[in-house]
Amino acid sequence: MVTIVDYDSGNIRSVEKAIQKLGRDTLVTDSPKDILAAKAVIFPGQGASESAMLNLNKKHLVEPLIEVIRKGVPFFGVCLGLQLLLETSQEGLTPCLGVAKGETVLLPPGVKRPHMGWNRVVIKQDHPVFEGIESGSYFYFVHSYYADPDDDNLVYGVTDYGVNFCSVIALDNLIATQFHPEKSGTLGVKLYENFLKYMVDRN
Repeated sequence: MVTIVDYDSGNIRSVEKAIQKLGRDTLVTDSPKDILAAKAVIFPGQGASESAMLNLNKKHLVEPLIEVIRKGVPFFGVCLGLQLLLETSQEGLTPCLGVAKGETVLLPPGVKRPHMGWNRVVIKQDHPVFEGIESGSYFYFVHSYYADPDDDNLVYGVTDYGVNFCSVIALDNLIATQFHPEKSGTLGVKLYENFLKYMVDRN
């Protein structure tokens, strides 16, 4: 069972369908109890950090999310679900989950915001989720902010859009992408498949 966190920040149905197509049962939930009991978590999201954190606090999901990550439950953050893992966001000066040190910052002046469409992800470090995926492959992005972690060792993939920004982070049993695997065709499906195969099934 893959638990998908529902906190009213973006369309999660495409994530649910992608996982179900891989033959896995899903549970879409905003229950702290369900999240604490999860064997695998996907934390999707799209939109503003400030409103997302308000929703997470309102639903009492902040501590359960931090706890499952600390326990080593396989965890996949998507788009906003990557950004919220850091300490703060420039967007509304919002305190976030603080799982990793760093800040979410606005894409630089001179580029169209949001960054919307296909772009390359250059792999910086090997990881099981990248099996069968070449460095420089294209994935689908929709965002105006990006994660800037303090520790470069957390950065597993980067993308160039006016700045060479972090597009994949990994830490222990956590992986998170700035792009949307569920909107990225066969390679996005492959990424989820590898997450399930190497991080969930072997946990």
